[in-house]
Amino acid sequence: MLKDKSKLIGTFADPVLIYASLAMMSVMYNYRSSLALIYGIAAYVSGWLMFRLFNYINKHHFAGFFAYIVLFAGVIQGARTAIEKGGENYPIPWSVWFLTPQNAMDYNGWYAFSVFLLFQVFLMSVIYYFTYVRYRMFMNFLILMIPFTIYDKEADDMKIGFIIPLVVGFVLLMMNFRQLRDTDSVRVVDKPGAWMSAGIFTVIFAVTATVIPKPEITADRTVIDNLINADDLTDRFMSMISVFRSDSEGEQFRGQTSEITLYYVVSPEPMRLKTAAFTSYDFERDAWSAGETDSSYKIKSEVPFNLYNGGGLPEAVRLAAELDGEFAAKYGLESFARTELYYPKRQNVQIYSAVGGNDSVPVPQGAERLTLTSYGSKLGLSGSGTVFTHEGEFGRNENFSFLYAPDYFFMYEENRAAAELLADVENIGDLYFDAAVALRMYDFGQTGDEYENKREVTYSIETLEYMNKYYGGEWDALLDYGGSERIKSLAEEVTAGLDSEYDKAKALERYFLDSGYTYDLSYRKDKGDNVENFLFDSKTGVCYEYATAMTLMARSLGIPARYCEGFNMQTPAQNGESGRYIVTTMDAHGFPELYIKGYGWLSFEPTMAFDTGQQQKGSVAEMLTKIGIGALVISVFALLMILLMPKISHRFFLMRSGGWSADKTAEQVMRRLCRLYGIGAVSTAREAAAEIHRVSGADITNIAELFERRAYGGEELDANKKPELIKEYISAYQAIKEAKKAKKKCRRKRA
Repeated sequence: MLKDKSKLIGTFADPVLIYASLAMMSVMYNYRSSLALIYGIAAYVSGWLMFRLFNYINKHHFAGFFAYIVLFAGVIQGARTAIEKGGENYPIPWSVWFLTPQNAMDYNGWYAFSVFLLFQVFLMSVIYYFTYVRYRMFMNFLILMIPFTIYDKEADDMKIGFIIPLVVGFVLLMMNFRQLRDTDSVRVVDKPGAWMSAGIFTVIFAVTATVIPKPEITADRTVIDNLINADDLTDRFMSMISVFRSDSEGEQFRGQTSEITLYYVVSPEPMRLKTAAFTSYDFERDAWSAGETDSSYKIKSEVPFNLYNGGGLPEAVRLAAELDGEFAAKYGLESFARTELYYPKRQNVQIYSAVGGNDSVPVPQGAERLTLTSYGSKLGLSGSGTVFTHEGEFGRNENFSFLYAPDYFFMYEENRAAAELLADVENIGDLYFDAAVALRMYDFGQTGDEYENKREVTYSIETLEYMNKYYGGEWDALLDYGGSERIKSLAEEVTAGLDSEYDKAKALERYFLDSGYTYDLSYRKDKGDNVENFLFDSKTGVCYEYATAMTLMARSLGIPARYCEGFNMQTPAQNGESGRYIVTTMDAHGFPELYIKGYGWLSFEPTMAFDTGQQQKGSVAEMLTKIGIGALVISVFALLMILLMPKISHRFFLMRSGGWSADKTAEQVMRRLCRLYGIGAVSTAREAAAEIHRVSGADITNIAELFERRAYGGEELDANKKPELIKEYISAYQAIKEAKKAKKKCRRKRA
């Protein structure tokens, strides 16, 4: 008893455990120096418990293996929960936080705890295995390098207070487990003297390392920086989606594998975000370039300010007809003035930039107003509805809030009828001009008290004037499809029998999904290929090809259209909270915007494959969950099978024996008992009976005798002998079970 107690106490001074706890403490110091000691104590206590489990695993290989799987699954689940907790009120995902130097961001306790859990189970497992189970000096050296690698990732130096104890601990472990430890074949003759020499060496090493000044070394960190720092890649990508680009060939959408977080978004629904727009398409280069409207802009010195992407035109004209009878009579809009249009409830979207160096604001589809921003300088609003910095670039953590109308306008029959009514006006440009004049004349003599909807009137005036200013002379460019008869013929075929521009646009949008087109990120076009090759030959491409094709097909039908780029925001944030999204480089997207007469600009999504899951990505937390749950299910199932298989096999054997004759029963019973007891085929029946009696005390003399009479004498056994054979078999089966239990108990007592 006293010996067992002393042995238990000795486990708390285990040098391997102390060394592993010190390694964990050095890792966690990087994440929160003031809590390093607490993390070290937690690593020591939990490590002691884990070492007890590892001892059990080392003695009970099968059951221990599944116990370890359960531990691993539990740690994964714990890390997942910590990641979810950490992301609730923290805008940065775990993966970005882990790769970013900690001195560049606020401390996140839950994220740090998840790192502790993951490193704890890993370091304790590998250090234990490569010392107690299979000693490997080189592997222990690689493990020693892990804390140093963590600090190198952070572009920081490990504190000397961790370096010396870790290296000293490694040297002592190496000596203990290789040179100074007794084994079955080796005995250390002068162990005290050897340890004294080792102790003197380590003390001299520690003192020397502390006192002697360290040489200044300028290290070339190019390789490691390129591996863990995505700034250059991010800068290149962000320049590709800049609003000030003169053209686009869509190459940023091909073979995109780097997933860099660019924005965090709080939104009630997934949506498209626009950062750039292009008007002119070059068939020879297969490239879009910016037109006059894309490049012209207004300077906005103050926020909030209005945007005019669509939906506001019908209400602006209706309001003018309601307030000015002469205007309504001129265009036959008297009944329209009394029409109630149905607009979805306006929603708010908040966008936060995760990186700096960009000049364009991602504008949500249907955005009507930029309501708030942290950016303190002037902004520009282009004729194509993009918003950008007038000077300089946006920094990291800039935020922008938008008011937008969900894309439900055409779901209401009254709205569709209103848009079609306005579309039938012969010269709709004159209608918009006269409506703006009518509203401005009315607004000129009103005050806020006399007309409570003064803000609505102002917005309507700005919407109408915006349309006249930016699209008065640009319609030709927005209708240019290169004169391709093939494109025009196909577009007319797809929209045959449809009257409204909106219905035609929806038919074009649907065409690609129904006609065998393939979305393929790895597809490379041949030199000289353009939109016609995509439409009629390869039928394979990325969002660039789909959007380009729909834009030109719409133009061939007389519908003004432009090609836009930005993001298809659809990836939920890693914490899983509803209404939170991340936008990464993998979400980069091209799409068309069409001008629907009587409504305004509306974006469409012809790249249906993009929405059906080809770009779905799992977060770190989701990956950990799948691994943890999968490992737990497999381990539990396998453990149950191992535990229950002997009983299942025994029951199945008895069930099958019901239809056997006494002769076959004697043969099968003897063979099964030999398998259960591990007796080889070279033994005779009497030798097998003697071995079974030695192992478990069971007496199968009768089985051996009947087996010999049948197998060697060819005698047909009496059917009455079968119950005796089964009874002896069951007795021998129960005896081997008891013998195995007794053997395990004895082994535990010796341990």
